[in-house]
Amino acid sequence: MSASKKSFCCDGDGTGKKTAAVRVFEAARDLFYHRGIRAVGVDEIVCKAGVTKPSLYRAFASKDDLVAACLEESAREGRAAMREVLDAAGEDPRDQLRAVIRHFARKVAAPDFRGCPMSNTAVEIPEPGHPGRVVLEQCKADTRALIVSITRELHVDRPEELADGLLLVIEGAMSAHHIFGSQGPCAAMVATSDALIDAHLQTVKA
Repeated sequence: MSASKKSFCCDGDGTGKKTAAVRVFEAARDLFYHRGIRAVGVDEIVCKAGVTKPSLYRAFASKDDLVAACLEESAREGRAAMREVLDAAGEDPRDQLRAVIRHFARKVAAPDFRGCPMSNTAVEIPEPGHPGRVVLEQCKADTRALIVSITRELHVDRPEELADGLLLVIEGAMSAHHIFGSQGPCAAMVATSDALIDAHLQTVKA
C-alpha cells in the first residue's frame, strides 16, 4: 500500500505514541487547511511535526503525495459522516436531501470552518493529473452521484437538474463563506435548498 493510500487517523505504533509519519500527516493537514497548500513548504511541515525531513520522505514520496493523503483522509471522513446523516434521516428521499443540506449548513456555520478542503485545493492546484487533483475530483463526483441517487428516488421530472441545483447551493455557500463568513448568503442555504426541492416536487404534481 502506498503512503498516499494509508489511513493516518490513529497513532499508528500501538503504544499511544505517534509515529513520525502520523505527526507529519497531522501537521501537514492542519497547515494545508489553515494556510493553503502553496504557502506551506516541507520545512515548515517538519518543523511543526518535530521530525526531520528524511522522516517525511520515508513516509511520503513527495509533497504532492502528502497533499493527496490529506485529501483522502478528508474524503474518508466525509463519506463516514454522510453515511451517519443518511442513516439518521430514514428512508424518505426528501428527508434525506434535507438532512444532507443541513449537514453542510452545520459545517459552514462551524467556528473553525475555512472552506471545503477539496474546493480550496481545486483553486490552488489546477493541473490535471496532480495526485491531489485526482482525489478531489473523485470526491466531488462521488458527492454529486450520491445526491443524484437520492433525487431519482423522488421521481421528479429532472432529478439531475435538482441534484446539480442543490450542489450549486452547497458549493456556493462554502465559497461565499470566504467573503461573508457564516452570515449573509450562507444563512440562506437551507431555505434556498428547501425551496428548490419544493419547486421540483410541485412541477411533478402539476
